[in-house]
Amino acid sequence: MTSQNSFYGPLADPAGNAGHSSDHPPRMGFFTDTSVCIGCKACEVACKEWNGVPEDGIDLLGMSFDNTGMLGASSWRHVAFIEQERPLGRQDAGLADLPVGPSSTEGTAEVVADALEDTERGGADLGTAPVDLGFPSFDLPGTGTGAETRTEFRWLMSSDVCKHCTHAGCLDVCPTGALFRTEFGSVVVQPDICNGCGYCVSGCPYGVIDRRPDDGRAWKCTLCYDRLRGGMEPACAQACPTDSIQFGPLDELRERADRRLAALHEAGVPEAQLYGRDPDDGVGGDGAFFLLLDDPEVYGLPPDPIVPTRDLMSMWKHVGVAATALLAASAAAFLRGGRR
Repeated sequence: MTSQNSFYGPLADPAGNAGHSSDHPPRMGFFTDTSVCIGCKACEVACKEWNGVPEDGIDLLGMSFDNTGMLGASSWRHVAFIEQERPLGRQDAGLADLPVGPSSTEGTAEVVADALEDTERGGADLGTAPVDLGFPSFDLPGTGTGAETRTEFRWLMSSDVCKHCTHAGCLDVCPTGALFRTEFGSVVVQPDICNGCGYCVSGCPYGVIDRRPDDGRAWKCTLCYDRLRGGMEPACAQACPTDSIQFGPLDELRERADRRLAALHEAGVPEAQLYGRDPDDGVGGDGAFFLLLDDPEVYGLPPDPIVPTRDLMSMWKHVGVAATALLAASAAAFLRGGRR
């Protein structure tokens, strides 16, 4: 299969450019709406269960409820928890009538059912009803029993994953063909071909791909390639209870994300922005993109990712010119020496 990356022009069809037939499936991907992520980690668990990803520790890292820290060879999904002392904004899902106190109250189920019925999935608003912990809170943020106590603190949560870039640096630099572009436009590592050279690690502008210390081979999200070939959606998207992780044809996801962004701006959340949506960015757009409620750096994402191999062709051209000049100078010197 031929390389799919070329910067002579835009790649609207990465799979076709990689050599797949013209009747290949549409490019598939993820749209992660972080405004409705509740940090449940169902995606992390589902990913590990389906793909046989080994556990990577259960000790908290001192960063809220984060126990994975970052994406890696044994963390193909990472749920980030970012604590901020700032107003939540206009994202309340209308759960103000949720009973305060233990969840066993008689009216809880009815109120929650009514609230969820009025809240659409795949773009709903984040519920922020106050919670009584049942013990002294010592003025911890977000632990008050009045709704007004929730206005100066918020959690940003986001499930990060491989971006399956249009211009994939990891794919460009792999010397063995272990990385390949699938008919769905995703990028997959074949562990039985990987020789552990690590070139792909430095070729990723997001720091996603990594090697396991036990065997040195590279691993990352496959977009559940085996499930896609069976007509199923990836395990993480199927397990997400709020549809924060949405899966489907990339063009449809982009349209859906545009509508969601416009709705949030209209609702008074001007800081909402799309990340990885633009096909004219430094990686040609991502196959997995995000709606963020703050700057990318807050979530640990590079603000302006650029695939390292972007200037590869021009670099080789410069090398060729320099080599030609060197040969010409050497030949001239040889001829002058011969005349003497």
